[in-house]
Parts: sequence; structure tokens; C-alpha cells
Amino acid sequence: MKKRHFIKLGIAITLLFSTTHGWTQEVENWTPKQLIEPSTLASELDSTQAAALIISVGPAAVIPNSIGAGTASTTEGLAKLKELLQTVPKEKKVVIYCGCCPFAHCPNVRPAIALLKEMKFSNYYLLDLPHNIKQDWIDKGYPTAKM
Repeated sequence: MKKRHFIKLGIAITLLFSTTHGWTQEVENWTPKQLIEPSTLASELDSTQAAALIISVGPAAVIPNSIGAGTASTTEGLAKLKELLQTVPKEKKVVIYCGCCPFAHCPNVRPAIALLKEMKFSNYYLLDLPHNIKQDWIDKGYPTAKM
């Protein structure tokens, strides 16, 4: 009987710490339709289609022609992103990415998506980097910006 109570207590403590100490982030605030595949974005970089505004909301702007807004998990980074978006038409295609870590742990993509929603953008996407920028973009041979 005591053993079951200890197991239940252990599970409760694990759940408490995993949700309050940043082990995982809240659920996604984007839809599957808002994810853009790396291969799709890479091909758009070379096409003559209307260019998307590509914004890094993580530590570095690795993708060519992308703009580094800084980390969206910081007040400064989110303010810089908001300032950058002030003059952008609401229907403009905007692609954001981070790639610092898996989506489940990324502190930057959710605040950036929330800001795009708050600012009433209608054509925004999140680059599908479920693992990180190195594994999902660089290691696959997609183009990188000269640093």
C-alpha cells in the first residue's frame, strides 16, 4: 500500500517539475498547415516567386536573405521583431525559424507566432525544424548565409 503512494507521489512530483521548470513548452500555437518544409523554402530561395520575408527568431540568421531579429524569448528580441514587422503588409508571406533545439523545447517560436497573430498577419509560416537548424537544414545541404 505504501509503495503505491510513493509511486503516485513520484509521478505527481515529476509532472509538477516538468511543467513548471521549462522541460517542455506549451502546446503548439501553429497549425500543421502553417509548417513549411525546408525543401520548399530552399527551392523558393532560388525561384522568381514573390519573396517571403524570412526571419530568424533564434540566436543566428543562418538562411540566406533572412533577417536576424534576435531571440524572441527575450523582451529585446520580441521588441525587435515587432519593430521589424510594423511596416510589413499583413498579407505578406512571412516565414519564421529558430532551430536552436527541438520544437518541444524551443523558447523562441511560440512568442514569435503569438506576436504574428496579435499583429493580425494572415500569411505566416514556421519553418519545420523539428530537431534543430543543423540537422534539419545545414546537414541536408540547404543553402546557408555567409557568416
